[in-house]
Amino acid sequence: MRFVHLSDIHIGKNVNEFSMLLDQQFILNEILEELDHIKPDAILIAGDVYDKAVPSAEAVEVLDDFITRLAGKAVPVFIISGNHDSGERLSFGSRLMQSNRIYICGGYNGTLEKYVLTDSLGDVNVYLLPFIKPPAVRRFFQDKEISTYEQAVTAILEKEEIDSSSRNILVAHQFITGGADLPQRANSESVSVGGVDNIDVSLFHMFDYVALGHLHNPQRVGRDTVRYCGSPLKYSFSECRYNKSITVVDIAEKNKVAVQLIPLEPRRDMREIRGNIDVLMSAEIVNSGNNEDYLHVTLTDEQDLFDPMGRLRTVYPNIMRLDIDNQRTQKDNAIDAVNEMEGKSNLQLFNEFYRLQNNHDINKDKCKIVMEILQGLGVE
Repeated sequence: MRFVHLSDIHIGKNVNEFSMLLDQQFILNEILEELDHIKPDAILIAGDVYDKAVPSAEAVEVLDDFITRLAGKAVPVFIISGNHDSGERLSFGSRLMQSNRIYICGGYNGTLEKYVLTDSLGDVNVYLLPFIKPPAVRRFFQDKEISTYEQAVTAILEKEEIDSSSRNILVAHQFITGGADLPQRANSESVSVGGVDNIDVSLFHMFDYVALGHLHNPQRVGRDTVRYCGSPLKYSFSECRYNKSITVVDIAEKNKVAVQLIPLEPRRDMREIRGNIDVLMSAEIVNSGNNEDYLHVTLTDEQDLFDPMGRLRTVYPNIMRLDIDNQRTQKDNAIDAVNEMEGKSNLQLFNEFYRLQNNHDINKDKCKIVMEILQGLGVE
């Protein structure tokens, strides 16, 4: 049985004040065309369909067109909500859509939604787990201690008593980690600092394939069959070096899963260029790529420039970000960093680091331990 795994479309997203809607329409059309060649038996969309909980009318129109055309492929489509979606809004009309084999799970209601597909080898169970937070799950398990995301998912899976001898697929939208190896995150993603949203991949041992959404770079977690398919478009310059793709999953017998990635070609790429302004505006450099790509430009000229953005946009109309990196700016940045640290104690600096890692200040007991360590080292 063949599945296509998609996620993190973020319909309606703006990047650096540029609307991505036309680019999203373009890439969704490309995906629809690829589906005719891939010929999947089902399509999995693992959350963050919209970029905002209250999407614009234009974003709703784009999704409406995409779902309508997906329904025309005559294969089941399974969609879950992500942390950017409003589950209630995303699943509006979902019961009507089921007649067209469009299955939307907008929220967890005490049990995993399960659908059974059948091929020549038997049944394949598809489980849908939309984005969850511990408080929303806790009310269904009042006899359990649920304060973390991992505890919440553990309670959900234990309740289902999933038959690990069957062929099982899970569609989920969470931050899954493989032990000490943390997945690669992009700047365009929502981040919970300090690892509070981490869920260990070992919880999903009973699934032949786990179709994940939430992270924008395509990657495996722990094993090849637990995967983030990534977003179909680049939404930050931290994603420049990653190629976007469609993830195709073939499931044969139990534990026999093959994964392939089909490259996607966007309307405009997102890339970074660096150098002297005259060199960057030369015909050779301009014509070496698509000059309408979304760009982060770093100028290295030492002399002051008059209206560099205006000049550059005569040949690169879609510059999203412009930086200057020369001896003067490097010196200024170094001075700013030193000034920011001056006047702060080692304990204050440690607390700032702790806050970044854990999203809250260090408590009194831990603070006392740190002070004792600092004093033992002869520093205050």
